Amino acid sequence: MFSRARSQQGIATVGAVLLAYGVMVLAGVLGWVIPFAVAGLVAIAGEFALATRFAATGELLEKGGLGLVWRQLTRDLSVVLLTVSAVRPGVGATVAVMLLPAVLWALAVGTGALAVLGERRAAAPALTRNIDLDGSRRVPAPPAWARRIEGDQLPLLNVLLVPAAVLAALTDRVTPVVVTGLVTLAVGAATAAVLALSWLRGRGRTPGVLPALHAWLARERPEVALYFAGPAKDVYQANMWLAPIEAAGHRAVVLLRSEDAFRELADTRLPVVCVPSGVDFMNLDLSSIRTALYAANVGANIHMLREPGMKHVFVGHGDSDKQASVNPYSKVYDEVWVAGPAGRERYARAGVGVQDRDIVEIGRPQLAGVHTFGSAEADPTFTVLYAPTWEGWLDDDPYHTSLVLMGERIVTGLLAAGGVRVIYKPHPLTGTRSKKAGAVHDRIVARIRAAGGDTDAISLDGTAHLVVTGRTPALFDCFNATDLLISDVSSVVSDFVQSERPYVVANPADLPEDEFRRTFPTARAAYLLSSDCGELEKILAVTPAGDDPMTEARRELKEYLLGPAGVSPMDRFRAEIDRLCG
Repeated sequence: MFSRARSQQGIATVGAVLLAYGVMVLAGVLGWVIPFAVAGLVAIAGEFALATRFAATGELLEKGGLGLVWRQLTRDLSVVLLTVSAVRPGVGATVAVMLLPAVLWALAVGTGALAVLGERRAAAPALTRNIDLDGSRRVPAPPAWARRIEGDQLPLLNVLLVPAAVLAALTDRVTPVVVTGLVTLAVGAATAAVLALSWLRGRGRTPGVLPALHAWLARERPEVALYFAGPAKDVYQANMWLAPIEAAGHRAVVLLRSEDAFRELADTRLPVVCVPSGVDFMNLDLSSIRTALYAANVGANIHMLREPGMKHVFVGHGDSDKQASVNPYSKVYDEVWVAGPAGRERYARAGVGVQDRDIVEIGRPQLAGVHTFGSAEADPTFTVLYAPTWEGWLDDDPYHTSLVLMGERIVTGLLAAGGVRVIYKPHPLTGTRSKKAGAVHDRIVARIRAAGGDTDAISLDGTAHLVVTGRTPALFDCFNATDLLISDVSSVVSDFVQSERPYVVANPADLPEDEFRRTFPTARAAYLLSSDCGELEKILAVTPAGDDPMTEARRELKEYLLGPAGVSPMDRFRAEIDRLCG
């Protein structure tokens, strides 16, 4: 409902803006000052709303051929029309009124070209973090203010001509328009001069980042690399391995291929290198690396897999019973590391070509901070975490996530239950493939907001209902504040078993219980929730007791999913890194 209302408001804003420009042109032709002034105010306010609140709707205008450039040209035309029709200046003044906006547009084209030339020259072929590249040369960059208003943004200055034209019509003098036009033209000329000077200063110079990076690699000789070639929206897959690699005790480097992912990567003390170009990346000297760890299966992995002097290991981003956890692509790696016996058996059942001898069980080193049952401080508030998975790559699979078919019923039932605090943490990719999933997510957020919850939570403190969608609080932090988890068939369930607390797995397809538990072993110790959520009230009545019927089953399942009790997964991870680097 919230999303639909926002969409309707965006469409209404677009209609008002387009109507306002039409009125401005008509009023300009007929010399109607008041209608022009009112329409000008509506247009300016509408443009601000499209640039801030309704950016997505504004993008639709661009695709429809009614983009910002077209609208600005219409605005400037209406200014010229009103000034000429209302003031009726002489030939010289008329020419000035027509030329001043036109010259600023010419400067806009020129500054845009200079900016593109400067960006191409200054674009670093590699980005780094936590690395001192003393030998790199920097191409001089223009000041930030010039970069903000160059190109298509420069004609925005002509918005000042709208009130100037109204003032000119009211005073019957062309001076306000001419003076305002000269001022905007001076700003445009100054911007062009600054960009041109920066371009001239950098002529003949190229960034020396790659040579300096080669020198750093030769000097530091990292042994372990975490390689991630996915986009920014998937960078959480790499984030989960940063802390274990930091603690592994070997010289390590994070290798990325997307600039956006580089900027979204979580804070880390590890050196980070991003080389987007395949040619530049393949020219890096990576001969010192003995172990390359891969968090995701993507096509650009080939640029690292072609390196012969290292062991290539797929570590993934969580074990689950989903098909993605046994991707046939996995057989290209030297080894596949899984958490426990469940991961090994999963590959054996799938028969995708991964040999049993190439599978190594290491546990889940990321779970060191997850408190086991009874180890956390007692909290009188019974907290339920609803963490559904996303809709998946196949739009025709309605049962991949509980969000679409069951999500609203789950949250509504939890909010209606007395003494229950709700934390809703959706998958980072929710809504990227299915509009229905995005719409349900919006409605759930609206329900939690209506119940007095914090829909943009950055802390788990307090007793209010929460919506957690940012990087922090992290999922494992939510685990430690949770008494009961409700989720789908996903790695969230496998990881939560570490806590030994009760959990619920959604069964949106309403499969028979025996078949569901047999098909999805991670649900062996779970309470099951059918699509009508009829079991929810009973589950909420049983689980707060602290010694529910599934307690022992969860302890047994924990060893099956995550490895033997009493053995530190971080020690196992470190030992396997030592083996491959030895």
